[in-house]
Amino acid sequence: MEVVHVRCAGLDVSKRDAKVCVRVAGAGRRKTVETVTTWGSMTSQVLALREHLIAEQVTCVVMEATGDFWKPFYYLLEDSGFEVMLVNARHVKNLPGRKTDVSDATWLAQLGAHGLVRGSFVPPEPIRHLRDLTRARTAITRERGREVQRLEKVLEDAGIKLSSVASDIVGVSGRLMLQALIDGQDDPAVLADLARRRLRLKIPALTEALTGRFTDHHAFLAGVHLDLIDRHTVAIDEITARIEVVIEPFQGFRDLICTIPGIGHLTADVIVAETGADMTRFPTAGHLASWAGTTPGLNESAGKVKSTRTRPGNPYLQGVRTRQEPGTSPTPSHGLPRHPRTHRITTSR
Repeated sequence: MEVVHVRCAGLDVSKRDAKVCVRVAGAGRRKTVETVTTWGSMTSQVLALREHLIAEQVTCVVMEATGDFWKPFYYLLEDSGFEVMLVNARHVKNLPGRKTDVSDATWLAQLGAHGLVRGSFVPPEPIRHLRDLTRARTAITRERGREVQRLEKVLEDAGIKLSSVASDIVGVSGRLMLQALIDGQDDPAVLADLARRRLRLKIPALTEALTGRFTDHHAFLAGVHLDLIDRHTVAIDEITARIEVVIEPFQGFRDLICTIPGIGHLTADVIVAETGADMTRFPTAGHLASWAGTTPGLNESAGKVKSTRTRPGNPYLQGVRTRQEPGTSPTPSHGLPRHPRTHRITTSR
C-alpha cells in the first residue's frame, strides 16, 4: 500500500494523557519503526510533545475526536508546521479484540501514513469563539425553559392553573400575578385584574384559574424559580451582546442568511457559528445536509432498503427549528440548502 506520509504520528487522547505513536516508514529493506510514548495533557507537556514531533520530522498528526480532550492538543499543534487531522471515531474504528490505548495510537498512525483518513471540520479561532457563545446561549436558554417548567409544577401543586389560560406564565401579566401571589395576595379577582392587553379578555377564566391553595411554601419556591429565570435572562442578554461584537467580521454572510424567509438574527447566528460562514468547503447542498446529519441513510442490499435512519451529525444544526422572529417573513422556511434526499433543517433559539 502506498505510503503518503513517511513520518506520521497517531495520538490516542484521554483526559490525563495521550499515547503517541511515531511511525517512520522504511524504504527498501529497512523496516518500518513504530515508537509509542506517553505524554501528559498539561500545557507544558503538550508543548514538549510538539517539540518532540518537530524533532522527529513528523509531517502528519492524526488524533481521534474524544469529547473535548482533543482540544488542548489540537490547538497547540495546529500551527507547528505539520498537518493535524482530527478524525471521526466512526471512521477509524479498530478491529475488535486486544483494544488498548497503545494499539489505538498505532492504528491511527498507520491510517494516517497511508492516507486512509480525512480530517473533520475544525473552524478557525474566530468562528470557534462565536460557536462557544451561540452554544452557551442555547444551553442557558434551554435551562431557563426548564426553570419555567419547574415553576409551573409548583403552581400545579398549589392548584393554580395559570398555564391553562395564559400561554406564557412569565410574561408581563403572568409576572404581575405571580409576584402578587408571592407577596401574599390571595383574592382571585384582584389577581385576575392584573392582566394586561389581550389577556384582559380572559379575566373570568383567570379568576377561576387563580383560585387555589397557594401557601408560604409555594411562595418561597416560586420566588426561587423566578429569581433563577431572571438570572438566566440577564446571562442570555450579556451573551447576545457579546455575539454582536464577535460576529462583526461575518456580518455580510449573516445578513445574506437573514434574507431567507423565516430566518432571523438568532437563527443566522447559529448557522454562521456551525458552518463557519464558508460554503466553499461543501461542494454541494447535499454535502452540507449530510455533514449536518439531516440526510436519510442509504443501506440497501439485494434491492431491499434496510434502513434510512439519519446518522449522527451536528446536534446544534439539527436542534434548531423555524420560528417567527422579529423582522422576518411569516412564511416558514429553512436556512440551509435543500437536497432531494434531505429533511428540512429548521431553526430556533
